[in-house]
Amino acid sequence: MFGAEGRRPTEAEETDRAREMKLFKKTKPEVEKRKALIQEEHDHPVISHKWRNLRWLSIIGINAMFVVSFAWDVQLVEGSMSASRFLGFHMADPNAALQVTLAFKDLMLNLVIGTVTVLLLWWIVGGRAFCAWACPYHLLAEWAEAIHLWLNAKGWVKDHPFHRGLRVVLWVIFMVLAFVTGYTVFEYINPVGIVSRALIYGPTVALVWVIFLLGVEIFFSRRFWCRYVCPIGLTYGITGAVAPVQVKYDLSKCLHEGE
Repeated sequence: MFGAEGRRPTEAEETDRAREMKLFKKTKPEVEKRKALIQEEHDHPVISHKWRNLRWLSIIGINAMFVVSFAWDVQLVEGSMSASRFLGFHMADPNAALQVTLAFKDLMLNLVIGTVTVLLLWWIVGGRAFCAWACPYHLLAEWAEAIHLWLNAKGWVKDHPFHRGLRVVLWVIFMVLAFVTGYTVFEYINPVGIVSRALIYGPTVALVWVIFLLGVEIFFSRRFWCRYVCPIGLTYGITGAVAPVQVKYDLSKCLHEGE
């Protein structure tokens, strides 16, 4: 989350359960069983888009609520993904709320209510679930990534990765800029807010910036914004680190031993 490289645990860090499982998997019957399963996986791969399709449906559905509410004056959801009201309840993107607080040097009650509401919601479902299940730019970035991978397989483009810690540095810079300038500088270039407002209120020249970012992700650096820049993802990632919903590995079902 903060840019450190992923690594396998050392033997000293392994739990007793993990050690027992590794020894068990080295027995001859288990080795043969695993080889057969890996071969089966290779010969007959099961490709399912169930969860991807559910995520896309969620993103489209959530953003469609904003569009329909504004277009038909339903007042179900008012505002955009940066700040809104749902059935009268204030909701605010925590990252945007922190910038506003630093910029105006004031703690506004409605902003606190909206931030706490949103943090609590995404804390329950897993923090960065926002990125995959609600963020409109994430959907565009997924499509851009698919194009990038296709071009990369053809040898026409090459990925240029950056250090993941860049996102932390930029998070600090954006917060300092908000405090020093009195403006929420990041919101001017935030593709999440730009896309959300374009869907609700109509396109503006700001979409040129979004198109540029997608071009960078297609031709130069895969998932550039989400991986190396977006402070929103970092904020939700911190929330997700202490969320009750966590991804855990089932050692008994791992065929590749982490390779």
